[in-house]
Amino acid sequence: MSIIIKTKEEIEILREGGKRLATVLYKIKEIVKPDISTKDLDDYAFKLIKEMGDEPAFLNYRPEGVDFAYPASLCVSVNNEVVHGIPSAKKILREGDIVSLDLGLKHRGLYTDMALTVPVGKISSASKKLIEVTEEALQVGIDMAQAGNKVGDISHAIESFVRPYRYGIVEVLSGHGVGKSIHEDPYVPNFGKANTGAKLVPGMVIAIEPMLNNETKNVILDKDGYTFHTADGKKSAHFEHTILITESEPEILTKI
Repeated sequence: MSIIIKTKEEIEILREGGKRLATVLYKIKEIVKPDISTKDLDDYAFKLIKEMGDEPAFLNYRPEGVDFAYPASLCVSVNNEVVHGIPSAKKILREGDIVSLDLGLKHRGLYTDMALTVPVGKISSASKKLIEVTEEALQVGIDMAQAGNKVGDISHAIESFVRPYRYGIVEVLSGHGVGKSIHEDPYVPNFGKANTGAKLVPGMVIAIEPMLNNETKNVILDKDGYTFHTADGKKSAHFEHTILITESEPEILTKI
């Protein structure tokens, strides 16, 4: 494992990049409504990022083991899609859907990553609860991102918070280091034992991203090579922030 500690200069760039990313993602959230296509959301993300003079981190990114590069700027995952949904003009949002918006931004050569799940019109109380608990789980994880703690302390805190709700915690996908690359060490799972894993030290930058399914933890990878679905077809929610480990409290970089 090779964890990259960021310099003061790099942290300043990441702060600015994170602020820009949050600005873009909240603007996308505002246009989510019934009858809009996921391609429309992606086009808007690309437009906003380019207007800032930055680059979308995911566009043309090719993870190891996938046959083709990701063809969009924004990952748009609807209902039972957990993460990495590919936008399409044929995929139209409907009243009652929930949609995960996952976006990465490259600013002055450095990367930040953020995601949130939003309702499409009026949603069920069950969907609303799933979104709320997932967002709360993210904050629980962030609160443990203290220098001197270990990655496992974040993981254990998220798992301990989520378990009473009986949601499925996705285990095959995790948070990660970020900054010089989209994905860096360490992996940051959403389950695990306290006091295990890499030690958190000032200058580390990590993306924490709980992914909770309404019931099963199991997921299936679509034939497109990117989109993960819940194995039982029930809904999933996803939230993510890029976090800086400091000498004191963790700093959320992806905020306005």
